[in-house]
Amino acid sequence: MAIAAIIGRPNVGKSSLFNRLIGRRESIVDDAPGVTRDRIYGEAEWRGRSFYVIDTGGILGEESAFSAGIRAHVEAAIEECDAVVMVLDGQAGVTAADEEVAHLLRRSRKPVIVAANKLDDIKHDDSANEAYELGFEHVVPISALHKRNLEDLLDLLTELLPDEKLQEEATDEVRLAIVGKPNVGKSSMLNGLAGAERSLVSPVAGTTRDPVDTAVTLEGQRFRIVDTAGLRRRGRMDSALEYYSFVRTLAAVDRCDVALLLMDAQDPCTDQDKKIAAHVVEKGKGLVLILNKWDLVTGERPGDRLTKRIRDDMPFLSWAPILFTSARSGRGLQRIAQTVLAVREARRRRIPTNVLNRLMRDVLAFDRLPSNRKGRSLRIYYCSQADTEPPTFIFFVNEPDIVNTAFENHVRNELRRLQDFTGTPLRVFWRGKEKE
Repeated sequence: MAIAAIIGRPNVGKSSLFNRLIGRRESIVDDAPGVTRDRIYGEAEWRGRSFYVIDTGGILGEESAFSAGIRAHVEAAIEECDAVVMVLDGQAGVTAADEEVAHLLRRSRKPVIVAANKLDDIKHDDSANEAYELGFEHVVPISALHKRNLEDLLDLLTELLPDEKLQEEATDEVRLAIVGKPNVGKSSMLNGLAGAERSLVSPVAGTTRDPVDTAVTLEGQRFRIVDTAGLRRRGRMDSALEYYSFVRTLAAVDRCDVALLLMDAQDPCTDQDKKIAAHVVEKGKGLVLILNKWDLVTGERPGDRLTKRIRDDMPFLSWAPILFTSARSGRGLQRIAQTVLAVREARRRRIPTNVLNRLMRDVLAFDRLPSNRKGRSLRIYYCSQADTEPPTFIFFVNEPDIVNTAFENHVRNELRRLQDFTGTPLRVFWRGKEKE
């Protein structure tokens, strides 16, 4: 997904606007200037378009203990984003600090919208005209507090953001994201698949800052491979570049078909591995688990031992295939393309409605269906597959609230027995329908 950054001097309402755009209170809002010193990101959606929004700290006009660090974060945000919303106080007018922010933005050549905030009604909109002095084409008078003119701002912002979906649909490429925590061999994996030195390889964790897109042909199919920066816990992100690389990694997962989750074969199933996998599943992407650095593993029957560990520690990924590789030596890399293509095919697979309803009749009829406290049992009327990529199923029932997690998992397992959905998550929804 595309990324929009909210930039501006302190206390102009950046965090209030951020909270409005993502639809929840995530950033701290306070009258004291300089409250937001870290970066906060969230996902926004407008008229069918989804994109990330980043809230940044205010650029201070005067020197302070935080000014250098905040400025570095803001400059990194400008570098990494696709468009900028510059927020200023519409009541106070353009200040010297606003002009300093505008100077940074003009040098970046990124699309900019100036949001003149704190203009609560139309009679104050003339105050926004002063913002045109900053040299930007787009100025919108808004009130983040009262949600005024936010629709106009969002319409304009989504026009300026790149439409990645149109770009992706124009080709038959398989979009493959290489993800994982730092120093598990993602860059070496990219180089091994591409057959060339496409990405810098270093034993230092976090060498890769920016995603590197590489087009290769494997098994007669064109792949676009994204080598993403290693993900770390937010508390360990010691630089602005690392933080924005983290956001870019999430965006790379959002636009891929299949993700390769690389884990260190000597230390798999870490908390961070699980979080990355959960993000891939949440986005409905295909997933292949890669145990890399396999040449360093010792012990008796390591394949069986590590497979059991992964299935025990990550039971929510029981459907994801596991491959053992050494990106450095090239061992096992030849199986990746074939596995990815099989996973992409599984994401596109569809079960006819008549077959699904036979499943309901022949299989679920013999299971003990959940019931509520009043003794009313769940009844399933029919099911249909609503979508693919990922496969999505809707069950029409008498009482959707009766469905519990255990029964939903059971239904998913039955769907997987009915059809090969290896490597793809399944989405299941329950809809109420009165029996006719």
